[in-house]
Amino acid sequence: MTYILAIDQGTTSSRAILFDGDMSPIATSQQEFTQHFPTSGWVEHDPTDIWESVVATCREALQTAGISVNDIAGIGITNQRETTLVWNRQTGEPVYNAIVWQDRRTADFCRDLKEEDLEAEVTTRTGLLLDPYFSGTKLRWILDNVDGARAAADAGDLLFGTVDSYLIWKLTGGAVHATDATNAARTMLYDIHAGEWSTEMCDMLGIPRSMLPKVCDCAADFGHTIPDVLGASVPILGVAGDQQAATIGQACFQPGMMKSTYGTGCFALLNTGDQAVASENRLLTTIAYQLDGKPTYALEGAIFIAGAVVQWLRDGLRIIDDAAETQSLAETADAEQDLILVPAFTGLGAPYWAPDCRGAVYGLTRNSGPAEFARAALESVGFQTRDLIEAMQADWGSAGDTVLRVDGGMTASDWTMQFLADIIGAPVDRPKVLESTALGVAWLAGMRAGVYPDMDGFSKSWALDCKFDSKMSRQVADTRYAAWKRAVKATLSV
Repeated sequence: MTYILAIDQGTTSSRAILFDGDMSPIATSQQEFTQHFPTSGWVEHDPTDIWESVVATCREALQTAGISVNDIAGIGITNQRETTLVWNRQTGEPVYNAIVWQDRRTADFCRDLKEEDLEAEVTTRTGLLLDPYFSGTKLRWILDNVDGARAAADAGDLLFGTVDSYLIWKLTGGAVHATDATNAARTMLYDIHAGEWSTEMCDMLGIPRSMLPKVCDCAADFGHTIPDVLGASVPILGVAGDQQAATIGQACFQPGMMKSTYGTGCFALLNTGDQAVASENRLLTTIAYQLDGKPTYALEGAIFIAGAVVQWLRDGLRIIDDAAETQSLAETADAEQDLILVPAFTGLGAPYWAPDCRGAVYGLTRNSGPAEFARAALESVGFQTRDLIEAMQADWGSAGDTVLRVDGGMTASDWTMQFLADIIGAPVDRPKVLESTALGVAWLAGMRAGVYPDMDGFSKSWALDCKFDSKMSRQVADTRYAAWKRAVKATLSV
């Protein structure tokens, strides 16, 4: 049997998942790594931690499955998007830590560009907004703040990449400097309409073109691993940013299909086909995937804090020991209390885009305790998702027959998924294979290798685990949502 190895390099951990010829996961390895917070609003990773955790998990997955690396037909890579790395072209050594997508250090620079009325040009070319979230301003910060970086970049000695590019470079022993269209589209340097790096955006941000990787389709030849990594050379055949990979893994191939992934953050994508829909509600226009040189576009809404709010309950407030405890706590919460948590720990994402906003809790009483905080934390994810869906429906021009396909760690909570269905007033479909992100790039690599079916065949293989239908009356749901909107408005005004 032929296997596919999926590398899922995430914000808090790296994972390797082996899929068999039937696209079923047979072995998984996961390794967390340290998050670095040098100052308020800054988030960094040590590139060595990223690389070593990827190699370790790949080797462990192979060992767990008891198969030879020679049985691997190809590798697919999916990654935390926007996280920015710069390394030396000759030595491969990073010049600075990876600046994580959550990092807000370039908020002032983004504000300056907005005051120069440059956001419209950014949006027109890239589909993005002027926000610290994206890679371009992080890259500029490294060039301007690391000793010697600007001069080295101008001399052609430095390379830039999102995590996928860095891993491809390391896996191929420095032979390949490449990315895929979905990751390129998140840098604020890529023209999603022309399908190439934008000279105008590079000039605006002061980025030398020599630093940028080659942009490929999501299913393409990204080179071969050097034998030192896994024991033999294996082709890298599929790459997609994590949210686009989940869209593929959920088989959202038809215009109008929507998925939402609940990991550290929450990201909802609506397939808009060959139309790059310009949002009037501060959503992002992005590339869902690109095959055979043809991009498929999407509207995207990003929530910065989803699963991370549960981590905050555990590590910050210390009111739980394990994430699974939140469901049982939420079930026991006082129904008379209407606690609302706005988890703007690193700002608010779509459709607000308020990087300087910070979190708040409303409705506290003397009896508010761990159960009420747990319920408010889980409900905040549903409220934020409704924000995204309403904005998407306004842009796309459709408000009926919405079905949301979900994946990610939080979807294991039936309570959370039921509340999500209740508050959005639409069915929520949870698939049997929850590893949608890894499955997406596994399919890309397997399809490219000729061991997995085409798009139609893959779509037919998608299987439902559980459908959550809305049970809450629309009057109650709308009343609860109106309270959420008031809480957000109050938080934004501080």
